[in-house]
Amino acid sequence: MKTVGIVSLSRGTIGEDFVSHEVELGIQRLKNFGLKIKFMPNALKGIDYLSKHPESRASDLIEAYKDEEVDIILCAIGGDDTYRLAPYLFDNDELKRVVNNKPFLGFSDTTINHFMLHKLGINTYYGQSFLADICELDKDMLPYTKHYFELFLNNDIKTIVPSEYWYSSRKTYGIEELGIPLKKHLNEGYLLLQGELPIKGKILGGCLDSIFDMFDDTRYKDMPLICQKYDLFPRDWEDKILLIESSEEMMSPIKYEKALNYLKKEGVFNKVRGILVGKPMDNAYFREYQDILVKVVDNKELPILYNINIGHCLPRCVIPFGIEFSVYKDRIIYG
Repeated sequence: MKTVGIVSLSRGTIGEDFVSHEVELGIQRLKNFGLKIKFMPNALKGIDYLSKHPESRASDLIEAYKDEEVDIILCAIGGDDTYRLAPYLFDNDELKRVVNNKPFLGFSDTTINHFMLHKLGINTYYGQSFLADICELDKDMLPYTKHYFELFLNNDIKTIVPSEYWYSSRKTYGIEELGIPLKKHLNEGYLLLQGELPIKGKILGGCLDSIFDMFDDTRYKDMPLICQKYDLFPRDWEDKILLIESSEEMMSPIKYEKALNYLKKEGVFNKVRGILVGKPMDNAYFREYQDILVKVVDNKELPILYNINIGHCLPRCVIPFGIEFSVYKDRIIYG
């Protein structure tokens, strides 16, 4: 029986009473998968404590890698300040001394943790989290999401295809929402905006909002400085396929363009073999983002495949980083 170690590396939401019904639901679902659950020592200490103690969050990640009982590391939820863990993970090689190949799964602000682990040569998994996916308030996890979580557990993600449906996000998460289904809509499948497929490469990337904050000091004055000091933004894009997706903040087209221009300035679009773009949450700015992507990339030869069911949209697949995939117009295949 595998043990899942749950870490709160960003926001400490799962420690709050207002989500206790969700956490209870998620625990039972993990048990139904035949898993044991271990919350790392600080994971349930709540929003206020974990906001004030990034060193405790960092300690939990280190402990999860050290703990021989933990087989899988699952992030509780995203947030917006996991960059603050960097000094406690890197100053004395604390993380480097303990990392191994345990599967690590998370998304959103966890993008920065994926980059931290990539820096140390560790492959990770992007796309789902405990609170956002396992704890879905409907009678079960969303079928597409559940399918890819099961594949993740079995180390069997070989083919990623579009979901037949996408879902409107839930506006409230109180106990009264238990068993209430989400509104679903027919999905359009993957959309090739430009370029030719197939392409082959290792996928890397994450939440565009988090990447934006690595270069822009509007949200946190010290975040670009910390990211630069610890060299957190990847430099090895040459054999990669860039993955980007946008958050629940539904960034304006103006900000979206600015975020893409940061990537352009870093030379990413001149190095990658192609770009995968997650479906925007609730289809926000669905057409506008497409136009901005083509405009900013400004290279008709670079393939851009849009509307991937990954990140903040619903439902969500899981995408392994650091493993070679072949990208086709209607599927993404291992090897």
